[in-house]
Amino acid sequence: MPKSHSSSTATPPKSRSPPATTKTTATTTAGSSPATKRLLHEIAEYSPHPNPALLHLGPTSDANLLQWEAVLKGPPSSPYAGGLWLLSISIPPTYPLLPPKLTFLTPICHPNINFATGEICLTLLTTEHWSPLYTLSSTLSAVQQLLLDPVAESPLNVDIANLYREGDRVGAEGLVRFWTGEKRWSGEGRRLD
Repeated sequence: MPKSHSSSTATPPKSRSPPATTKTTATTTAGSSPATKRLLHEIAEYSPHPNPALLHLGPTSDANLLQWEAVLKGPPSSPYAGGLWLLSISIPPTYPLLPPKLTFLTPICHPNINFATGEICLTLLTTEHWSPLYTLSSTLSAVQQLLLDPVAESPLNVDIANLYREGDRVGAEGLVRFWTGEKRWSGEGRRLD
């Protein structure tokens, strides 16, 4: 993973609005599956109403609608303010009946996110708690909300979780601010050109 430095010149990956070829290409690749239909609908709904929590959300290519990426913004007035994180979104062929798999590609310091692998511990992303009513955009809003409400009792990053459990909020937030500045996504390593 290349090191991302703080930069105010980060530009989002090019937005993938549904060009005429998207449906044809996607249909050829994935058939007219419920997942493909749902994802095309989500693209159409998202384009005129983007999520303020995101700098970017879209498929990584027109040929594969089951692989998306997003750039998540840090919540304002939080230790994550000013941060940007690139996430990979792998969508199962049975979506929206099963949840997508979200992974942080940009390292982030959070009790419920593995710093090395980007794995996210969020109840909503489990099969038992997933609902087809969720969209990729609303799911990413839940991930942003997790940044504000860490659950130190189910950590994937025990170091930061211990600071929260011990009541050292100042230390925890200082560590978050440091890593948010150090590992902020700046456009490096993006997959879309």
